[in-house]
Amino acid sequence: MSPLVLFRGWTALAAVVFLGIAPAARAGEFVRADCQFLIKPTDAIRFDTDEHLRWYKRFWTGTCDRLSFCFPGSPNWNDIVGKLLVKGGPTEQPTLLPKACRLGQLIGLEWARDKGVQKISTKDLKLFNGMLEAAGDPLKGVEAVETRARAMTGLPARTPAPKKP
Repeated sequence: MSPLVLFRGWTALAAVVFLGIAPAARAGEFVRADCQFLIKPTDAIRFDTDEHLRWYKRFWTGTCDRLSFCFPGSPNWNDIVGKLLVKGGPTEQPTLLPKACRLGQLIGLEWARDKGVQKISTKDLKLFNGMLEAAGDPLKGVEAVETRARAMTGLPARTPAPKKP
């Protein structure tokens, strides 16, 4: 291997380490790139049916992929995360991004299930969106929605991390 090739490889690695440039997005993944390494990859999730997967994709992207009674577009979770990050500003983004991404996976997986078994409905999505939009602090809005979504799905509430002195 030539020294030039090695130099380029080390330069790319240095850029990732020092500049915080994220690795390339996973092929075929529809979850926004900055969320992909914070949540379980879509191809590692066990879906009830192919339709469950397609509704989950709709939740994240707004794209209707052979789904009956589907309305494409916004709101979708990729867009909502973007709006939350803008609203939170650079100081809240390191805390807000992982919480918003994990919340999207929690809500999306449940909402995308068959209507006969889902515990989060489209009506609930509208309520959650309203809660997020009304929250003065996006981090508090995400936490409030997470508390509600966890209760609806029967998951235990998260215990807050201890505050540093």
